[in-house]
Amino acid sequence: MLIDFHVHCFNPKIAERAISALQARCFIEPFTRGLISQTVKKFDEWGVDLGVLLPIATKPTQQRVLNDWCAEQNGGRFISFGSVHPDAEDLTEELDRIVRLGLKGIKLHPDYQDFMVDEERLDGFYEEIEKRGLPVVFHSGFDVYSPELIHCTPERALKMVKRHPHLKAVFAHLGGNDRWEEVYEVLAGSGGEVYFDTAFTSRKCPDGLMEKIIKKHGADRILFASDCPWDDPSVIRNKIDGLDLSGSEKEKIFSGNAKRLLGLE
Repeated sequence: MLIDFHVHCFNPKIAERAISALQARCFIEPFTRGLISQTVKKFDEWGVDLGVLLPIATKPTQQRVLNDWCAEQNGGRFISFGSVHPDAEDLTEELDRIVRLGLKGIKLHPDYQDFMVDEERLDGFYEEIEKRGLPVVFHSGFDVYSPELIHCTPERALKMVKRHPHLKAVFAHLGGNDRWEEVYEVLAGSGGEVYFDTAFTSRKCPDGLMEKIIKKHGADRILFASDCPWDDPSVIRNKIDGLDLSGSEKEKIFSGNAKRLLGLE
């Protein structure tokens, strides 16, 4: 089974506008135009069984409408997360509503939501997420939206998880996009409930370094992911298949860890 833990789709009303804007900023040709129907067709081509849908509320006013739409997509080929903006006045109420909607976790993007991952002002927010038992996916490392300021470095991520050791924290892009040497030295092997996903690692992360990070951190804390529509999950699957990992370690990465974390077992 193959579960892609990092997938982006958009409401049809905004999908083309959102994809075009991101494409212009990233200079990357997407594999879909951000629609659910297109993504399901690509899943069939790529051999992906389930995708974890990750929305981002870039403004506090977006979160309710966004989470309602994600709840409508939950089921079938998608497991939907919700998103909460850290500056929202109804933050705890929206977390409760996310649970009632049946959404399986929270996506946060420090760059787009303008916060540093280890800010002490967010400790209460993280505690509220932890109380509800929700895993939270953080964008980590470089992002073209804020190329001069990394909002979630491996060092900052480690400071945060030391204060919140029971928070189910998933650091996307193998712990830090384009910061993998630092991930290996600083964040890998941190233990607890710290996970890495493999989103957008096929292009730049060297195979040998990926293997070192996985072995140091533990294959039971790595989640297969692509960042679709910005990368091809079949390429990342082949990359992982080529690493010096056992069959049981690969099974954990491809689906077992996601099943455990999401309560699908």
